Amino acid sequence: MEFKAFKMDGLGNDFVIIDQRYDQFELTNDQIKKICDRNFIGCDQLIFIKKNEKNDADIKFYNSDGGTSGACGNGTRCVAYLLSKELNKDKIILGTQSGNLESKILKEKLVETRIGLAKTKWDQIPLSEALNTINLNYKIIDKNNKEHFGGTAVNVGNPHIIFFINNIEDFNLEKIGPKIENDKLFPEKCNVTLAKIINENQIKVRVWERGAGLTKACGTAACATAYAAKLNGKIKNKTEIEFELGKLSIFIDESENISMSGPVSNINQINIKI
Repeated sequence: MEFKAFKMDGLGNDFVIIDQRYDQFELTNDQIKKICDRNFIGCDQLIFIKKNEKNDADIKFYNSDGGTSGACGNGTRCVAYLLSKELNKDKIILGTQSGNLESKILKEKLVETRIGLAKTKWDQIPLSEALNTINLNYKIIDKNNKEHFGGTAVNVGNPHIIFFINNIEDFNLEKIGPKIENDKLFPEKCNVTLAKIINENQIKVRVWERGAGLTKACGTAACATAYAAKLNGKIKNKTEIEFELGKLSIFIDESENISMSGPVSNINQINIKI
């Protein structure tokens, strides 16, 4: 099988985007994992664009382990930018597993997506037991064998746990990320974020993404981190989330709706033979 696709990224969080609106075909789980493999094409997530008569399109996300993902903020922004060029419009509405997401093209390669309302009830995350989601009192251990207790759980289309700590480099995220992701407390697994509050206008993060591992950036993690910071009284309504390669701006309006804006890459067309 041979087909065309697109390769894009948002702050290094990269995607292979396959347009199936007019040429529909199925890929097996093994084929999805092969495309995501860094030894083949390589990406954090694979995204299918599907036809929708009511919206500009539907999108479906697959993580690099072959599993589906309910939401992907940076991926949504990339697809919105791709379709804005094709359709010559600056507002794009995309249907996802988590509902319709509206994106606006603010200027060349700068896209804002309205993620919507966060969920914080224990059974909405979901957790396997009723706990205080603002502080799960979950224990993580740093490289110096010191214990830290905390963790705020937020669902913004997929489940996240955010730890606010003084130095995000003190923890081996490659070790604790998969342990927390697969903990029985999270029946649908979870994304893990280590966050350092620089000030109320800037939060520095490192992210372990469910089904994808360490990632250079994660849009939903940025939204979840900002919302968790607001719940914990660390910020007000607006902040920037700093990743390895740049920042995403997060705004929480008076109705608690979350929007994220940031850069996207060039659109690169590729050929895949699998």
